[in-house]
Amino acid sequence: MSKESRMKATINQKLTEMGERERLKELLRAKLTECGWKDQMKAHCKEVIKEKGLEHVTVEDLMVEITPKGRALVPDSVKKELLHRIRAFLAQHAT
Repeated sequence: MSKESRMKATINQKLTEMGERERLKELLRAKLTECGWKDQMKAHCKEVIKEKGLEHVTVEDLMVEITPKGRALVPDSVKKELLHRIRAFLAQHAT
């Protein structure tokens, strides 16, 4: 396991143990709904299903198809806010 992987695991563990991960997920959900991301993704899913036909699309196919667009559509402001909150949390709880 690389040093980076160990660091990510440690950060993730700390976020989870202190309940911050769940708070960040709730914040992300709210922000994505607020900016219309959720509606955009719902519409994109409907497009993909319409193009391929309901009988020919699995959940896995849908995930592979929509994930890149979903990531690209997350506003920079939302990414920056989450990163800021994670950094602030880590600074406050540094050991």
